[in-house]
Amino acid sequence: MNYDVVVSGAGPAGSKCAEVIAKAGYKVALIEKDINYRKPCGGGLPRDSIYKYYPQLRKLDLVKKNAILMFSADHHKLEHSYEYSEDNPIVIDRLEFDNLARNVAIEAGAELFDKNVSYDFIYKGQKRVGIRTKTPLGVKEYLANIIIIADGMNSKLANKSGLRGKWKPLEIGIGKVEILEGQNNLNERCTYFFFKEYGYNWIFPIDKQKFNIGSITYYENNLKYNLNNLFKEFLHEVRNKNLLLEKDYKVIWSASFPEPATGVLEKSLYGDNIILIGDAAGFVAPISGEGIHGAIVSGQVAGETSIGAIEKEDFTVNSLKEFKKHPKIRKIIRMFKFQHKFVNFIYENEGENLNKAFKMAEESSEFKKIIINTFIFGQTPPKDFISQIKGMN
Repeated sequence: MNYDVVVSGAGPAGSKCAEVIAKAGYKVALIEKDINYRKPCGGGLPRDSIYKYYPQLRKLDLVKKNAILMFSADHHKLEHSYEYSEDNPIVIDRLEFDNLARNVAIEAGAELFDKNVSYDFIYKGQKRVGIRTKTPLGVKEYLANIIIIADGMNSKLANKSGLRGKWKPLEIGIGKVEILEGQNNLNERCTYFFFKEYGYNWIFPIDKQKFNIGSITYYENNLKYNLNNLFKEFLHEVRNKNLLLEKDYKVIWSASFPEPATGVLEKSLYGDNIILIGDAAGFVAPISGEGIHGAIVSGQVAGETSIGAIEKEDFTVNSLKEFKKHPKIRKIIRMFKFQHKFVNFIYENEGENLNKAFKMAEESSEFKKIIINTFIFGQTPPKDFISQIKGMN
């Protein structure tokens, strides 16, 4: 089957990319291993930008968040409320959101191929001309001028592309997440973060009864700590805080997962007739672990870059390098570089710098605002931010 573009992976990155290309009138194949797969994730969608990309979310009956509550390892507490509006953050089951994004792409004209596991490239001479997938009915081939790899950090295609190798244990975060249901004392309009010396924990209420809860470790702490034990300890902690009331909750879903934690792999984003986007290319915020926004933006820009290449009939690196040069991609790369540096800093000495930062935020409303913007909204803090923390007694 011949296409202008084949997109491997129908999560937020791949679906947005396919939507953009299909809207422009080009033939695009959207390849997915399982449309019923629920990606392990907190399910938090950022304010403002998410509605711009998916106004369809406004029609859903989702609880809008208007507060954030954060705790440091030594129990310093930061609370931040923001004006309630139609554009406030939301928490959504990832299965629901991914299906929404995928359906938008299909409505735009993308052809979805479910139960297809991408595993290798098709070559004509030395040139990649498509991909092969495994399906219940056997091997299928999809030919295209451009191949977009959007099938996650464990992508077989990304590993075979020659653009990057596999992530090492010290380059990733490892998380455990569950969706639980039962009585609780959570504020459904609030998101909760509990930062620790090894990483952080979260509780994201979905509605009055259901909530997304998880734990994540980073870098060398992946080898130092047992994640299942940390998760159990966290459940015990929030019961003691009287946020959770029941000893046993109904488990709707449970999973463990790895995620990229070093920022965008900027030297591995493109090659002749190929672009990597989403988790496959490291578009995950090193501090918060939030990857949906980066996935959507990378998908949008990859779609626009592909359209430009098709119009010029140039599918080489000279054309596709426009992806990395795009202002939105450059901004994400720059922001994630700082965040990676900052993550290393805050977890030094068993999280001592993190505790200092939270203590300073308790004492200064201006510093508190910087902490909130840095940790949650991914903004770059002032140049003297780290030196201020270092200088605290």
